[in-house]
Amino acid sequence: MYKSVILPLAKEDIREAAKWYNKMQEGLGKRFIAEVREKVHYITQNPEASVVRYDKVRTAVLNVFPFMVHYTIDAANKTILILAIFHTSRNPEFWATR
Repeated sequence: MYKSVILPLAKEDIREAAKWYNKMQEGLGKRFIAEVREKVHYITQNPEASVVRYDKVRTAVLNVFPFMVHYTIDAANKTILILAIFHTSRNPEFWATR
């Protein structure tokens, strides 16, 4: 199994989305965070299960919430780097600014 490292910008993505979901419905932000954790755990066990979308960046779609986990694989160190958690309707060109 690989270990995961969630980069600061990705942590901010998670916080912002959870905050927004909590405004919509109390406790929904916690459900969002739990789903992100589940997906990251799945990725650490199956790092190559998701497709390469941008250069070497892979994306995995959450099961319930319309977000994608963007990550790279560092096979030499058996590490998954979580780069971003983006809403699926977000402009893909935003990725270039990260």
